[in-house]
Amino acid sequence: MPLPAQAGLGFKPQHFPAIRDIKPDLGFFEVHAENYMGDGGAPHAMLSALRQDYAISIHGVGLSIGGPTLDPAHLARVRALCDRYQPDSFSEHLAWSSHGAEYLNDLLPLPYTGATLDRVCDHVDRVQEVLGRRLLLENPATYVIFAQSEMPETEFLSRIARRTGCGLLLDVNNVFVSCVNHRADPLAWLDDFPLDLVEEIHLGGHDEEELPSGPLLIDSHGAEVAQPVWALYAEVLDRAGALPTLVEWDNDVPEWPVLHAEAARAAAMIADRRQHAAAQ
Repeated sequence: MPLPAQAGLGFKPQHFPAIRDIKPDLGFFEVHAENYMGDGGAPHAMLSALRQDYAISIHGVGLSIGGPTLDPAHLARVRALCDRYQPDSFSEHLAWSSHGAEYLNDLLPLPYTGATLDRVCDHVDRVQEVLGRRLLLENPATYVIFAQSEMPETEFLSRIARRTGCGLLLDVNNVFVSCVNHRADPLAWLDDFPLDLVEEIHLGGHDEEELPSGPLLIDSHGAEVAQPVWALYAEVLDRAGALPTLVEWDNDVPEWPVLHAEAARAAAMIADRRQHAAAQ
């Protein structure tokens, strides 16, 4: 089943007591696959309890779909996790993070070429075949543009989705970060993006540094969602309608009320969009 078109949060174990006691009105929780690849223990006990009350999204950060090869052992672990919890959504990044047996603690960018497109499509096909489910592919936050790129990012993602049948995960913060870094217009980026293929939205915080050439934004997941990102999210809702929306906050994680307030803001915007659509 697809995720409900409501606001959700990334689950953090320190928030489990509050979630258990309050049972907040949220559409879903999301977890990173790589944090749940052990066989048991407290992480699985908490996730099993959450699964009884909420839809679950599993978000991978280590498949390295844009890399030269897929690691079959890692993919098998992801398959076992999905089989165990039957998540309502599974997603990964358009990025690479491994080379041979070496895994890098980062999501690195790709040149948007025909050869890269073929490789990514082959990997998406393989992941969907092994998992037996549809993958959502997330647009990255980028800090460099490759001179050898042959097409814009929006076209690259669209061609992957239409060729493989995967869905897209639109990270609105990543759009804003990338466009500011590359001195581009985020609204023009949305104009070229296939919003009809989006099945989930991510929101998150970023950091800003001022360089001689202008601002540099870093996708940090360590702060509140910035006001320009909320404004861009409102534009997405106006264009695409209500969609499942996750608030990510993975670093310098705040207390539960602060995080829940971010989800409540997204939920209110989704509700406003529904009311507006019903009135038309």
